[in-house]
Amino acid sequence: MAGPPRRDAMCRLFGLLGSPATPAEPWLISTDRSLLAQSDGNPEMLQPDGWGIAWYPETRDPRIVKGVGGAYQPEERERFVATARRARGPVVLGHLRHASNPMGLPHERLLGLENSQPFGHQSYLFAHNGAIPHPAETRPLLGKQESHLRGVNDSEVLFYLFVEQVETLGDPLAAYAATVRSLREVHAAHGRPGEAPYTGLNVVFSRGPNEIWAFCHWHGEHGGAILEPHRPYYQMTYTTDSKQLVLGSEPFDSTRRDWHALENGHYLFGHVQHGLVALKTGPIPGLDLGPEDLVGPTRAAGLSGRA
Repeated sequence: MAGPPRRDAMCRLFGLLGSPATPAEPWLISTDRSLLAQSDGNPEMLQPDGWGIAWYPETRDPRIVKGVGGAYQPEERERFVATARRARGPVVLGHLRHASNPMGLPHERLLGLENSQPFGHQSYLFAHNGAIPHPAETRPLLGKQESHLRGVNDSEVLFYLFVEQVETLGDPLAAYAATVRSLREVHAAHGRPGEAPYTGLNVVFSRGPNEIWAFCHWHGEHGGAILEPHRPYYQMTYTTDSKQLVLGSEPFDSTRRDWHALENGHYLFGHVQHGLVALKTGPIPGLDLGPEDLVGPTRAAGLSGRA
């Protein structure tokens, strides 16, 4: 009989869209399940390998502040808190990192500001939770974006693969589906028996200060979430009203009951329209989910369900 799904640590995602510009401080450091609280909320699933907060101050040029260690660590906490207090919408992204290592590198090589997220390129911001098993083999698909790679992070490869598709297709929704198809093609060419084409492809993305995208997709069974074990491991969540949209890996406030699930294979698009936050969500067109995407290997060989 197969054992229970392996409960590997995973990265944490945060996204905020507000109209007017909204402080991110409560969700990042003050609520009982803030991003900071999630960094060490489960001692067995710490987020020790980097953090980052990004926002658009007043222009399309984003501000990105990163750290190398865990946000909960004494040498990082003060800087994380100070950054969180400065970060304001209309758009804010946050990320906590537990490093994946598909290339089998020494752990110290996985660390560094170039590997911490969110990643930025021109006006784009991007944060990922999950892992892909063939980053080196995927690099040729990046086209002109390959020259922008700076780290040894499979999530950075995913970022520039997605950017290449956005630049080509002009539509993040179509670009995400095309990115997934590309990863499946790479896996078909280079994968090993029993290996998944990816664990999680959960993404928070923005092209500028008036929009935010979230894509939720994973492969296989991974047990329960870190702070809410009744939730599927990779299921994302969000809460919204006419002035604010907050989304992420898990609810950021246990006292609120209006958190909605973003299911496997679904997207969310929030944008500011006539001064109000408008929301659209649904299945990702062209993703072509099959049974193997919903149940499968607990973890890809050499991966850890991390980012």
